[in-house]
Amino acid sequence: MSNPTQSELGFEPQPLTYSDAGVDIDAGDELVERIKPFAKRTMRPEVLTSIGGFGALVEVSKKYRNPVMVASTDGVGTKLKLAFQLGRHDSVGIDLVAMSVNDILVQGAEPVFFLDYFACGKLHVDVAAKVIEGIAKGCELAGCALIGGETAEMPSMYPEGEYDLAGFAVGMVEKERIIDGSTIVAGDAIIGLASSGAHSNGYSLVRKIIERSQPDLSADFHGKALGDVMMEPTRIYVKTVLSLMQSTRVKGMAHITGGGLLGNVPRVLPDHVMAVIDGKCWPRPPLFQWLQQHGQVPEEEMHRVFNCGIGFVLIVPREDCARAVEILRLRGETAWQIGTIQVRGNDTRHIIVR
Repeated sequence: MSNPTQSELGFEPQPLTYSDAGVDIDAGDELVERIKPFAKRTMRPEVLTSIGGFGALVEVSKKYRNPVMVASTDGVGTKLKLAFQLGRHDSVGIDLVAMSVNDILVQGAEPVFFLDYFACGKLHVDVAAKVIEGIAKGCELAGCALIGGETAEMPSMYPEGEYDLAGFAVGMVEKERIIDGSTIVAGDAIIGLASSGAHSNGYSLVRKIIERSQPDLSADFHGKALGDVMMEPTRIYVKTVLSLMQSTRVKGMAHITGGGLLGNVPRVLPDHVMAVIDGKCWPRPPLFQWLQQHGQVPEEEMHRVFNCGIGFVLIVPREDCARAVEILRLRGETAWQIGTIQVRGNDTRHIIVR
Protein backbone atom coordinates (compact mmCIF):
# COMPACT_ATOMS: atom_id res chain seq x y z
CA MET A 1 0.00 0.00 0.00
CA SER A 2 1.50 3.36 -1.03
CA ASN A 3 2.10 6.18 1.40
CA PRO A 4 -0.33 9.11 1.23
CA THR A 5 0.82 12.25 -0.57
CA GLN A 6 1.09 15.65 1.14
CA SER A 7 -2.03 16.71 -0.75
CA GLU A 8 -4.00 13.70 0.55
CA LEU A 9 -2.93 14.57 4.11
CA GLY A 10 -4.18 18.12 3.68
CA PHE A 11 -0.78 19.81 3.27
CA GLU A 12 -0.04 21.80 0.12
CA PRO A 13 3.68 22.20 -0.82
CA GLN A 14 5.00 25.77 -0.56
CA PRO A 15 5.90 27.48 -3.85
CA LEU A 16 9.64 27.43 -4.53
CA THR A 17 11.75 30.36 -5.72
CA TYR A 18 15.25 30.62 -7.13
CA SER A 19 16.29 32.00 -3.73
CA ASP A 20 15.06 28.79 -2.09
CA ALA A 21 17.42 26.92 -4.42
CA GLY A 22 20.33 29.07 -3.24
CA VAL A 23 20.58 31.65 -6.03
CA ASP A 24 20.13 35.33 -5.14
CA ILE A 25 19.14 37.25 -8.27
CA ASP A 26 19.03 40.55 -6.38
CA ALA A 27 22.63 40.06 -5.21
CA GLY A 28 23.70 39.51 -8.82
CA ASP A 29 21.94 42.69 -9.91
CA GLU A 30 23.56 44.61 -7.03
CA LEU A 31 27.00 43.36 -8.08
CA VAL A 32 26.49 44.57 -11.65
CA GLU A 33 25.67 48.06 -10.39
CA ARG A 34 28.66 48.00 -8.02
CA ILE A 35 31.16 47.13 -10.72
CA LYS A 36 29.98 49.53 -13.43
CA PRO A 37 32.17 52.41 -12.16
CA PHE A 38 35.22 50.11 -12.10
CA ALA A 39 34.62 49.04 -15.69
CA LYS A 40 33.94 52.60 -16.85
CA ARG A 41 37.49 53.63 -15.89
CA THR A 42 38.90 51.07 -18.33
CA MET A 43 36.94 52.08 -21.43
CA ARG A 44 38.64 52.62 -24.79
CA PRO A 45 37.30 54.46 -27.88
CA GLU A 46 36.77 51.14 -29.68
CA VAL A 47 34.15 49.99 -27.15
CA LEU A 48 30.63 50.84 -28.34
CA THR A 49 28.50 49.49 -25.48
CA SER A 50 28.47 49.76 -21.68
CA ILE A 51 28.73 46.82 -19.32
CA GLY A 52 25.57 44.88 -18.48
CA GLY A 53 24.23 43.98 -21.92
CA PHE A 54 23.97 40.55 -23.52
CA GLY A 55 27.16 41.16 -25.45
CA ALA A 56 29.74 43.88 -25.90
CA LEU A 57 30.44 45.65 -29.19
CA VAL A 58 34.04 46.54 -30.01
CA GLU A 59 35.16 47.94 -33.35
CA VAL A 60 38.62 47.49 -34.81
CA SER A 61 40.60 50.70 -34.44
CA LYS A 62 41.28 52.50 -37.70
CA LYS A 63 44.93 52.91 -36.68
CA TYR A 64 45.51 49.33 -37.90
CA ARG A 65 46.03 48.75 -41.63
CA ASN A 66 46.11 44.94 -41.55
CA PRO A 67 45.02 43.93 -38.05
CA VAL A 68 45.33 40.43 -36.61
CA MET A 69 43.51 39.42 -33.44
CA VAL A 70 45.47 37.67 -30.70
CA ALA A 71 43.49 35.92 -27.95
CA SER A 72 44.33 34.21 -24.69
CA THR A 73 42.50 32.72 -21.71
CA ASP A 74 43.78 31.77 -18.28
CA GLY A 75 42.97 31.63 -14.58
CA VAL A 76 44.63 32.32 -11.24
CA GLY A 77 45.10 28.69 -10.22
CA THR A 78 45.58 27.54 -6.64
CA LYS A 79 46.85 30.95 -5.57
CA LEU A 80 43.14 31.43 -4.90
CA LYS A 81 43.38 28.92 -2.03
CA LEU A 82 45.92 31.17 -0.33
CA ALA A 83 43.67 34.17 -1.00
CA PHE A 84 40.78 32.40 0.76
CA GLN A 85 43.03 31.50 3.70
CA LEU A 86 44.25 35.08 4.11
CA GLY A 87 40.98 36.79 3.20
CA ARG A 88 42.77 38.67 0.41
CA HIS A 89 40.45 39.28 -2.52
CA ASP A 90 41.70 42.64 -3.80
CA SER A 91 44.71 41.52 -5.85
CA VAL A 92 43.77 38.20 -7.49
CA GLY A 93 41.89 40.13 -10.17
CA ILE A 94 45.17 41.74 -11.22
CA ASP A 95 46.70 38.26 -11.43
CA LEU A 96 43.82 37.16 -13.64
CA VAL A 97 44.30 39.98 -16.14
CA ALA A 98 48.09 39.69 -16.12
CA MET A 99 48.13 36.02 -17.05
CA SER A 100 46.29 36.70 -20.31
CA VAL A 101 47.53 40.15 -21.34
CA ASN A 102 51.19 39.26 -20.80
CA ASP A 103 50.62 36.18 -22.96
CA ILE A 104 49.26 38.10 -25.95
CA LEU A 105 51.97 40.74 -25.50
CA VAL A 106 54.50 38.02 -26.39
CA GLN A 107 53.36 38.21 -30.02
CA GLY A 108 53.53 41.99 -30.08
CA ALA A 109 49.82 42.53 -29.53
CA GLU A 110 48.19 45.42 -27.72
CA PRO A 111 45.39 44.16 -25.42
CA VAL A 112 42.09 45.77 -26.42
CA PHE A 113 39.44 44.14 -24.23
CA PHE A 114 39.00 41.66 -21.40
CA LEU A 115 36.14 39.55 -20.05
CA ASP A 116 36.01 37.66 -16.77
CA TYR A 117 34.15 34.65 -15.40
CA PHE A 118 33.48 34.57 -11.64
CA ALA A 119 31.89 31.39 -10.26
CA CYS A 120 30.86 30.67 -6.67
CA GLY A 121 28.48 28.60 -4.58
CA LYS A 122 26.94 31.61 -2.84
CA LEU A 123 27.45 35.15 -4.06
CA HIS A 124 28.89 37.51 -1.45
CA VAL A 125 28.63 40.89 -3.14
CA ASP A 126 31.38 42.59 -1.12
CA VAL A 127 33.90 39.84 -1.89
CA ALA A 128 32.96 39.67 -5.58
CA ALA A 129 33.15 43.46 -5.88
CA LYS A 130 36.71 43.44 -4.46
CA VAL A 131 37.74 40.76 -6.94
CA ILE A 132 36.26 42.59 -9.93
CA GLU A 133 37.68 45.92 -8.78
CA GLY A 134 41.08 44.16 -8.95
CA ILE A 135 40.25 42.95 -12.46
CA ALA A 136 39.45 46.53 -13.47
CA LYS A 137 42.74 47.70 -11.93
CA GLY A 138 44.60 45.08 -13.96
CA CYS A 139 42.84 46.27 -17.11
CA GLU A 140 43.89 49.85 -16.36
CA LEU A 141 47.51 48.73 -15.92
CA ALA A 142 47.31 46.91 -19.27
CA GLY A 143 45.42 49.68 -21.07
CA CYS A 144 42.56 47.38 -22.10
CA ALA A 145 38.83 47.67 -21.55
CA LEU A 146 36.83 45.49 -19.16
CA ILE A 147 33.78 45.05 -21.39
CA GLY A 148 31.82 42.44 -19.46
CA GLY A 149 31.85 38.97 -18.02
CA GLU A 150 29.77 36.39 -16.19
CA THR A 151 28.95 35.92 -12.53
CA ALA A 152 27.73 32.38 -11.92
CA GLU A 153 26.15 31.48 -8.58
CA MET A 154 25.97 27.68 -8.40
CA PRO A 155 24.88 26.28 -5.04
CA SER A 156 26.73 23.14 -3.87
CA MET A 157 29.35 23.47 -6.64
CA TYR A 158 31.90 25.31 -4.47
CA PRO A 159 32.67 25.24 -0.73
CA GLU A 160 31.41 28.20 1.31
CA GLY A 161 33.69 31.20 0.91
CA GLU A 162 35.41 29.93 -2.23
CA TYR A 163 35.14 30.93 -5.88
CA ASP A 164 36.91 30.39 -9.19
CA LEU A 165 38.11 32.85 -11.80
CA ALA A 166 38.82 32.72 -15.51
CA GLY A 167 39.70 35.52 -17.88
CA PHE A 168 39.75 36.14 -21.62
CA ALA A 169 41.82 38.82 -23.39
CA VAL A 170 41.80 39.88 -27.03
CA GLY A 171 44.40 42.15 -28.58
CA MET A 172 45.44 43.48 -31.96
CA VAL A 173 48.72 43.55 -33.85
CA GLU A 174 49.65 44.63 -37.36
CA LYS A 175 50.20 41.48 -39.40
CA GLU A 176 53.66 42.57 -40.50
CA ARG A 177 54.66 43.32 -36.88
CA ILE A 178 53.77 39.94 -35.36
CA ILE A 179 56.63 38.71 -33.20
CA ASP A 180 57.13 34.95 -33.49
CA GLY A 181 60.83 34.43 -32.82
CA SER A 182 61.59 33.34 -36.39
CA THR A 183 64.31 35.98 -36.87
CA ILE A 184 66.27 35.07 -33.72
CA VAL A 185 69.91 34.20 -34.48
CA ALA A 186 73.04 33.30 -32.55
CA GLY A 187 74.53 36.38 -30.92
CA ASP A 188 71.20 37.97 -29.97
CA ALA A 189 70.89 39.14 -26.38
CA ILE A 190 68.41 37.94 -23.76
CA ILE A 191 66.92 40.55 -21.43
CA GLY A 192 65.06 39.61 -18.27
CA LEU A 193 62.45 41.83 -16.62
CA ALA A 194 62.03 41.47 -12.86
CA SER A 195 58.98 39.70 -11.52
CA SER A 196 56.99 41.05 -8.58
CA GLY A 197 57.09 37.66 -6.86
CA ALA A 198 55.83 34.18 -7.66
CA HIS A 199 53.14 35.77 -9.86
CA SER A 200 50.42 33.14 -10.30
CA ASN A 201 52.39 29.96 -10.82
CA GLY A 202 53.66 27.14 -8.65
CA TYR A 203 51.19 27.75 -5.84
CA SER A 204 50.38 24.08 -5.37
CA LEU A 205 54.04 23.70 -4.36
CA VAL A 206 53.97 26.96 -2.38
CA ARG A 207 51.00 25.71 -0.36
CA LYS A 208 52.70 22.34 0.17
CA ILE A 209 55.76 24.14 1.57
CA ILE A 210 53.51 26.24 3.82
CA GLU A 211 51.76 23.08 5.01
CA ARG A 212 55.10 21.49 5.87
CA SER A 213 56.82 24.46 7.52
CA GLN A 214 53.75 26.06 9.17
CA PRO A 215 55.10 29.64 9.04
CA ASP A 216 53.42 32.65 10.60
CA LEU A 217 52.15 34.35 7.45
CA SER A 218 51.69 37.61 9.35
CA ALA A 219 55.35 37.69 10.42
CA ASP A 220 57.69 40.33 9.03
CA PHE A 221 59.54 39.22 5.90
CA HIS A 222 61.93 41.85 4.60
CA GLY A 223 59.62 44.69 5.59
CA LYS A 224 56.30 43.11 4.64
CA ALA A 225 54.15 40.31 6.02
CA LEU A 226 55.16 36.95 4.53
CA GLY A 227 51.57 36.38 3.39
CA ASP A 228 51.54 39.74 1.60
CA VAL A 229 54.76 38.85 -0.22
CA MET A 230 53.21 35.57 -1.34
CA MET A 231 50.06 37.36 -2.53
CA GLU A 232 51.89 40.11 -4.45
CA PRO A 233 50.02 40.36 -7.79
CA THR A 234 51.57 39.46 -11.12
CA ARG A 235 53.40 42.31 -12.80
CA ILE A 236 51.81 43.54 -16.02
CA TYR A 237 54.47 44.40 -18.62
CA VAL A 238 52.23 45.61 -21.43
CA LYS A 239 52.74 49.37 -21.48
CA THR A 240 56.53 49.37 -21.02
CA VAL A 241 57.16 46.64 -23.59
CA LEU A 242 54.82 48.17 -26.19
CA SER A 243 56.62 51.46 -25.67
CA LEU A 244 60.02 49.78 -26.09
CA MET A 245 58.87 48.21 -29.35
CA GLN A 246 58.37 51.67 -30.83
CA SER A 247 62.12 52.31 -30.77
CA THR A 248 63.83 48.92 -30.47
CA ARG A 249 63.68 45.80 -32.61
CA VAL A 250 62.34 42.98 -30.47
CA LYS A 251 62.78 39.54 -32.05
CA GLY A 252 61.15 37.32 -29.45
CA MET A 253 59.45 37.40 -26.07
CA ALA A 254 58.42 34.91 -23.41
CA HIS A 255 56.05 35.27 -20.48
CA ILE A 256 57.58 33.25 -17.64
CA THR A 257 54.62 31.35 -16.22
CA GLY A 258 54.24 27.68 -15.25
CA GLY A 259 57.36 25.87 -16.40
CA GLY A 260 59.65 28.76 -15.45
CA LEU A 261 62.53 29.85 -17.66
CA LEU A 262 63.23 26.26 -18.69
CA GLY A 263 59.74 25.68 -20.04
CA ASN A 264 58.85 29.04 -21.55
CA VAL A 265 61.90 30.55 -23.25
CA PRO A 266 62.31 27.58 -25.68
CA ARG A 267 58.74 28.12 -26.91
CA VAL A 268 59.86 31.17 -28.93
CA LEU A 269 63.19 29.85 -30.25
CA PRO A 270 63.88 28.50 -33.75
CA ASP A 271 65.17 24.92 -33.78
CA HIS A 272 68.76 25.83 -34.69
CA VAL A 273 69.49 28.03 -31.64
CA MET A 274 69.47 27.75 -27.85
CA ALA A 275 69.31 30.17 -24.95
CA VAL A 276 72.21 30.25 -22.51
CA ILE A 277 71.23 32.07 -19.33
CA ASP A 278 73.44 33.03 -16.40
CA GLY A 279 71.50 32.84 -13.14
CA LYS A 280 74.07 35.12 -11.46
CA CYS A 281 73.03 38.07 -13.65
CA TRP A 282 70.10 38.97 -11.40
CA PRO A 283 69.50 38.75 -7.64
CA ARG A 284 67.10 35.98 -6.66
CA PRO A 285 64.34 37.56 -4.53
CA PRO A 286 64.18 36.42 -0.89
CA LEU A 287 60.79 34.71 -1.41
CA PHE A 288 62.35 32.13 -3.73
CA GLN A 289 65.24 31.57 -1.35
CA TRP A 290 62.69 30.97 1.43
CA LEU A 291 60.68 28.54 -0.71
CA GLN A 292 63.78 26.61 -1.77
CA GLN A 293 65.10 26.37 1.79
CA HIS A 294 61.84 25.42 3.50
CA GLY A 295 60.79 23.02 0.75
CA GLN A 296 64.30 21.66 0.08
CA VAL A 297 63.48 22.19 -3.58
CA PRO A 298 66.27 21.19 -6.02
CA GLU A 299 67.73 23.99 -8.13
CA GLU A 300 66.50 22.61 -11.45
CA GLU A 301 63.03 22.16 -9.99
CA MET A 302 63.04 25.82 -8.91
CA HIS A 303 63.63 26.85 -12.52
CA ARG A 304 60.97 24.41 -13.79
CA VAL A 305 58.26 25.64 -11.40
CA PHE A 306 58.96 29.29 -10.49
CA ASN A 307 60.06 32.40 -12.37
CA CYS A 308 62.88 32.85 -9.78
CA GLY A 309 62.75 36.62 -10.20
CA ILE A 310 62.36 36.92 -14.00
CA GLY A 311 58.76 37.45 -15.10
CA PHE A 312 59.24 38.32 -18.76
CA VAL A 313 62.01 37.79 -21.32
CA LEU A 314 62.92 39.80 -24.42
CA ILE A 315 65.32 38.78 -27.17
CA VAL A 316 66.90 41.67 -29.06
CA PRO A 317 69.86 42.21 -31.40
CA ARG A 318 73.11 42.34 -29.43
CA GLU A 319 73.84 45.90 -30.51
CA ASP A 320 70.47 47.08 -29.18
CA CYS A 321 70.68 45.39 -25.77
CA ALA A 322 72.25 48.13 -23.63
CA ARG A 323 69.91 50.78 -25.02
CA ALA A 324 66.87 48.56 -24.53
CA VAL A 325 67.78 47.88 -20.89
CA GLU A 326 68.19 51.60 -20.28
CA ILE A 327 64.82 52.43 -21.89
CA LEU A 328 63.10 49.78 -19.79
CA ARG A 329 64.68 51.12 -16.60
CA LEU A 330 63.64 54.67 -17.46
CA ARG A 331 60.06 53.38 -17.84
CA GLY A 332 60.04 51.77 -14.41
CA GLU A 333 61.14 48.20 -15.10
CA THR A 334 64.04 46.45 -13.41
CA ALA A 335 65.92 44.78 -16.27
CA TRP A 336 69.17 42.94 -16.90
CA GLN A 337 70.90 41.20 -19.76
CA ILE A 338 70.68 37.63 -18.49
CA GLY A 339 72.12 35.63 -21.39
CA THR A 340 72.71 35.16 -25.09
CA ILE A 341 71.45 33.10 -27.98
CA GLN A 342 73.90 30.50 -29.24
CA VAL A 343 74.00 27.91 -32.01
CA ARG A 344 72.31 24.75 -30.81
CA GLY A 345 74.36 22.29 -32.84
CA ASN A 346 73.89 18.70 -31.67
CA ASP A 347 72.75 19.70 -28.18
CA THR A 348 69.30 18.31 -27.40
CA ARG A 349 68.52 21.23 -25.10
CA HIS A 350 66.97 24.52 -26.16
CA ILE A 351 68.02 26.28 -22.96
CA ILE A 352 70.74 26.14 -20.34
CA VAL A 353 70.47 28.04 -17.05
CA ARG A 354 73.83 28.11 -15.31
